[in-house]
Amino acid sequence: MIYNLFTINPLMRLSVILPFLLLSTIETTLAQSAYVKMGQQAVMDGDFRSAVAHLEKACITDSTNANALWMLGYSYYHSDNYKKSIAAYTRVIAIKPADATAYYYRARAKSYLGKDNQTKDADKELYLLGAIVDLTKAISINDDPGDSKYYQNRGIAYRDYGMFKLQTNSRFYDRSRGINSLKASVADLEKILNANPGRNDIAALIDQSKEKLTQASLTAATKH
Repeated sequence: MIYNLFTINPLMRLSVILPFLLLSTIETTLAQSAYVKMGQQAVMDGDFRSAVAHLEKACITDSTNANALWMLGYSYYHSDNYKKSIAAYTRVIAIKPADATAYYYRARAKSYLGKDNQTKDADKELYLLGAIVDLTKAISINDDPGDSKYYQNRGIAYRDYGMFKLQTNSRFYDRSRGINSLKASVADLEKILNANPGRNDIAALIDQSKEKLTQASLTAATKH
């Protein structure tokens, strides 16, 4: 006898449909897991192009997999695709708002775009400020004096924003904000140097920010 699936008893209908649904779910989960594993291996191998290809498929299958999204953002970042990296880490943060590393890499991606000559000044303003905000959030989540990368990168971000605001030929010129940003840069970097006096790289970054402060002061003096 041939049964019509839509006219037989509902319980019998469910017993026919359920195995197909379970099989489909299992196949989808296995495929998603395989893409994540291949993506993870590609990341470990430094093959970020392949990692992107695998992890994009994994995230299509499961758009809420924070680990896959994190690795995708990381792979975009190391493929110089900073806008997509920002988008991926934004999705990670929506799922895991206390992930300091997601804010950190989103800030790094914003910093690169903020310094890109192809970026319009209005967008540079947003990217550079966004990097500072993200790094400040990362520090609030993980304020570990032994982990200097957050303060170091925020110090650099403050310096970059200060230099941007001190461009006299730009409509975004703001001497006060530029100088304050450079002072904030020095403060962040000195915090690292005080804890690690042997960090010559940090001392060099401090000198750069102080040099920019001196130049800004001299420029202001010649105008008066």
